Order: sequence, then structure tokens, then C-alpha cells
Amino acid sequence: MKLKNEPKSPLIERGYLLTFILVTALFFLWAMPNNLNDILIAQFMKSFELSRLQAGLVQSAFYMGYFLLAIPAALVMERFGYKIGLVTGLLFFAVGSFLFYPAAISGKYSFFLESLFIIACGLAFLETGANSFISVLGDPATSERRLNLAQAFNPIGSMVGVVVGTIFIFSGKELSGEQIETMKMAGTYQAYLKEETLRVGPPYIVIGCVVLLIAFLIMRAKFPKNETKSGQPESGSFRKLLKYPHWYKGVIAQFFYVGAQVGTWSFFIQYVKDNTGLSEKFAGGMLTGTLAAFMVGRFSATFLMKYMKPGNLMGLYSIANIVLVGIGILFPGWIGVWSVFLTSFFMSLMFPTIFALGVKGLGPNTKLGGSVIIMAIIGGAVWTPIMGLIADKTSSMAMAMIVPLISYLFILYYSYIGSKPSGELHEGAHPVSVLH
Repeated sequence: MKLKNEPKSPLIERGYLLTFILVTALFFLWAMPNNLNDILIAQFMKSFELSRLQAGLVQSAFYMGYFLLAIPAALVMERFGYKIGLVTGLLFFAVGSFLFYPAAISGKYSFFLESLFIIACGLAFLETGANSFISVLGDPATSERRLNLAQAFNPIGSMVGVVVGTIFIFSGKELSGEQIETMKMAGTYQAYLKEETLRVGPPYIVIGCVVLLIAFLIMRAKFPKNETKSGQPESGSFRKLLKYPHWYKGVIAQFFYVGAQVGTWSFFIQYVKDNTGLSEKFAGGMLTGTLAAFMVGRFSATFLMKYMKPGNLMGLYSIANIVLVGIGILFPGWIGVWSVFLTSFFMSLMFPTIFALGVKGLGPNTKLGGSVIIMAIIGGAVWTPIMGLIADKTSSMAMAMIVPLISYLFILYYSYIGSKPSGELHEGAHPVSVLH
């Protein structure tokens, strides 16, 4: 217990500011492919002539990589430490990005899905390591604020990804049914589809080069010594994790949240086009705007948490999104578009807050517990195709928004009830602070 006159602990562990900045840069970096997927879905529906259900497999392939590699990532970091884990993830990320060029040349949808899977394998290492590392890089009492601060740079990367995709992937050529039939008669339609597919390759080559540069900088950065298993008085185990209801309820909450976030953004362009008749480029610009709202929400939530408990704030934001999504379902059109647009502001604090609340007090179980919460990102792979299926069956993207609505209802429960810590908590012991 801290005394009144005791000086406040710094938000970031002393001596690790540069490392914090570099690891925070990863939050920016992995957001780019996450939100380029929203562009890819719209692009592949055009270039490969896919249904919404088939296009939703982009997110299934992507988030399957998270699901399968999150626990191996945690085990690697348990054995070799955060630095090796993060660099391993960056190398996976770079390889998957470079494979986009031969995928574009081959013109095979399955090749793109495989490349996305490899990228996601790398991001599983990055998100498992970076979220856990940031949450323990200082006083446990400020873990939610610290993680929200780092995560605030994630939507900046999201916006950059969407802008890059809108400018360099979208051609602006949207053909009517009559134009398609004319091109087929002239024998030029397949060449058009090939040209649209090739536009996907170059942006990913550039991303791969940037990722390799960051991997080099991480290798040279200062990380805590002896933060692997051998340096801890106790190692984590899945059996011990089951003693913490706030942790496994956090896993469920994250599953629902990521499904809501990914599904909303994946089909936002289609929702806008269906209900306003706007072009893909204009709808892409609106997607960039909703990501800007997401960014503002992250920074403002970090500030508000100085005065309000994170769980209570998340509960209020959940209520706001339940109302907004309800409007989006009942009133498709411009009212619905702006309502769905605004949900990004209120969903902004959910991922880092659920993560920080879920791993709070886990002590030596933090890495393994965090890895399972990252595995819950599989919600994006599950709910996105379901939203696509609902849209295909009902001919309405608005009806598909029932999935995010259900998700926010569970997050509301977790905010006020499910996140309350229980079990034998480790208030002062975690992989980094025990060294100081």
C-alpha cells in the first residue's frame, strides 16, 4: 500500500523509454495489414468476382494465423524473452508481405490467403509480446493507461493502411453490368481483372522493407535481462490461469470485441455503398474518417482514465455502441452510416482495456494469459464471414450489424461484472518489474 507522501511511480519503467517507443511503433505497424484487409475485401470482390461470404475468408485466413501462433509465440517468449519473440514476429511479417508480389503475379486467391496467414503468424508474436510487455513495463496500477497510450498509435497505422489501399490499390474503375458484358464480348475483361489484382502487390513490398528495418532496430534496443522463465521465481501454467474468472471472461470478451471491430470495418465500405450509392474511393475515404474517430477515442480514453475506472468507462462506451449499432440496423441510409461511423470512437478503448483487465494480477502467468487473449482475435475470423453470410441471405448489410450488437452486449457485462479480479492475485510481481 502506498503512503500519501510517497512519490508516484512513473508511467513507464525508468531506463526503458526508448524501448517503449520502439515497441509502441509496432502497434502502428501491425495496424496497417489489419486495415488493408478491409480494402482487400472490396478489391478481391471485384478482381476475383467473389461473394461477400467468400471475401470474408480474407479475415478468416488472417485471424487463423493469430489463433494458431499465439500460444507458440508466448512459449518462445517464455524461453527466449520478449526481444527474440518480437523479432521473430517481424520476420514472419516481412516474409508474408513479400509473398504478395508472386501472389499477384499468379492471380490465385488462395495464394493471397496463404500470404495473409503468414503475415498474421508474425502479428501473433507481435501482439502477444507487445501487449504483455507494455502492460508490465511499470506500475501495475497504471497498466490500462500505459496500454491505451501505446494502443493509441494503432489507429494511426490503421488510417495509413486505408489511405495507402484507397490510393494505390483501388483503381476507381467500377464497371456496370453492361460494361462488363461489353468487355467480355471484346475479350478485354480478363485483362481488366488481372490489372486490378496486380495493384495489390507493390504496397506490400514497401511494407515488408519497413518491417525489416524495425526488426533491426528492435534487435539493438535495450530489453530487461533475465525476463525469461529462468529469471522468474515461478513459471506460468494454464492450470493456474483457470483460477482467474476475470481472465477467461476477458478471453470471451475479446473474442466478441474483435469480431465486432473487424466485421464493422471489413464491411463498412459495402454498408456505405449499399445505403448511399457512393463510389468505393469515397467510401474508402469515409473508412479513413472512422479510423480517425477511433484514434481520437484512444487518446481521449487514455486521458479520461485518470479520472474514471477503465471498466466503468468501457461500460459507458458499450452502451453508446449498442444504441448506435441499433440505429444502423433500423435506419440504413445516411443516419445509419453516421451511426456506424461513430461506433469506432466508442470501440477504441475496448481491446487494450479488455487485455489489461484480463491479465491484471496474473503475475508469472501474464505471458500465457496474454497469449490466450490474443488467440481470441479469432473472433474476427468467425464473425466476419457470418456477417457476410447474413448480408448475402438478407441482401442487407444493415441486418449483418446484429453481430456487433450482440458483441457489445457481452462487453457491457464484462465491463461492470465479469472483469472484477478474483483468485490469488499477484499485485506486484510481473515479468519486468520483479527485476528492479
